[in-house]
Amino acid sequence: MTGQRPDPMKLSSGYEDRPARLEMISLMDVMFLILVFFVYSIFSMSVHRGIKVNLPVATGTPEKGEMITVTLTAENTLYLNKRPMKMDDLIPLAAGLWKEKKLPVLISADQKAELGIGIELLSKLKKSGIERVAFQIDEKTKK
Repeated sequence: MTGQRPDPMKLSSGYEDRPARLEMISLMDVMFLILVFFVYSIFSMSVHRGIKVNLPVATGTPEKGEMITVTLTAENTLYLNKRPMKMDDLIPLAAGLWKEKKLPVLISADQKAELGIGIELLSKLKKSGIERVAFQIDEKTKK
């Protein structure tokens, strides 16, 4: 047996004896894309739980920070920090919160709410000793 000939159908590439390896770069790219997908899906699933009011449009300076919120809906229902209540119950509670925390009181009133109730609410809040009361507005201009 002098000199065996290699099988002409088998080609040697040099990779036959190397161990398999896992490419980390492409794995990191896939993991990053999965992370981005989950972050965006969490943002789209967030639920804003507030009382819907259609604010009047005006100009003004925005209040910042924590506040005591009094909401007046289009159906003339009053809420203090998202809890429904009557005006006679709301005024002493709001005054107590203001005296305790010294936070500004923000009246978030719907455009369709009765003007008289809004004025009465503002007057009673001021009479109860609350010094910082303002109406919340929408600064966007309507076209």
